[in-house]
Amino acid sequence: MNIRSAWLVNRTDADGGQTRVDTRLAPIGTLTPTGPLTSRDGIIPGSRDGRSQLEGLYVFSDAAGMSAKVAPGRAVIQSSEPAGAYPVAVTDHITVDFADGDPNNPRIDLVVLRIYDAQHDTSDRTAAVLEVIQGEPAGKPVAPQTPTAALALAAVTVPAGASAGTGGIGWQSGAVLDLRRPTVAVGGIVPRTSGDSTPGSYPGQYRDTDSVGLERWNGKEWRPYPDVTGWQPLKLAAGYGNPGHGTNAAWRRSGSLVTLRGRIGRNDEKPIASGDVIAVLPPDLRPGGGREFAWASPRTQNRTGPSVTRVEITSGGELRTYEGFDNPVWISLDAVSYYTD
Repeated sequence: MNIRSAWLVNRTDADGGQTRVDTRLAPIGTLTPTGPLTSRDGIIPGSRDGRSQLEGLYVFSDAAGMSAKVAPGRAVIQSSEPAGAYPVAVTDHITVDFADGDPNNPRIDLVVLRIYDAQHDTSDRTAAVLEVIQGEPAGKPVAPQTPTAALALAAVTVPAGASAGTGGIGWQSGAVLDLRRPTVAVGGIVPRTSGDSTPGSYPGQYRDTDSVGLERWNGKEWRPYPDVTGWQPLKLAAGYGNPGHGTNAAWRRSGSLVTLRGRIGRNDEKPIASGDVIAVLPPDLRPGGGREFAWASPRTQNRTGPSVTRVEITSGGELRTYEGFDNPVWISLDAVSYYTD
């Protein structure tokens, strides 16, 4: 079946399927896509007091020992593409237990929220569970891989020899590494958690960071939004510089809008001829349309001549004079602006 609809069949808790309560508690709607049929998995963000990005499914312990608790919360778990994404709700605190530590070496265990679906795996069961995936003891242990159809919540370091009798895991001393990440509806702004290096899903997607604020995915990288760079020196062609008084040639970008300013003239003070290359732009400042024209202000030695002329921004990033004029000694770029896309 290639077209699937929810809510057509109501199963009971005993059947291990979807109940109406599950449907009310689980997130509904199209989430952030990672492909035509896949979604970004993660935790639904939010907290009771509005001060935290993620309150749900937090892994912690309020007592010494070998057990931890997982807080209530909602999440989406992406399985294989044919299986789809599973909305899950954990409605109460749930305890997970860790095996005693290896006698000689520490290990790192993974706490995951996992889907078992007999229609799409070999588990012969249908359930959503919280479980601990035990890592391999080693002098420098690493966390195990997250299984298919599972969402990693935390990596927990289990010291060598740890047990309930020896004080257990160091819950208050950095044993837990929070691995949760948020997911939101398509078009929503995703909060960025520490260490999250997930690339964007599509150009025009936004995320929020504590240090930068809003960032926009441009198809290659996350960029601050608005992408205002401040004034940067413009690389002038050989033999060109700032002719005496006035502002040095510079550029700045605000989103896709590039603005130029300053004066450019020949260092030997000879006139600039039509068609001369006077500067070269960085690759990411080249016009999106392949070629742009803008109006600039030429000046001759006696400050006469036409009031404006055109400069060309080529697809290769060259800035050059385009129209004929009375051999200006320098050109003002203060009126030049264009778009990169």
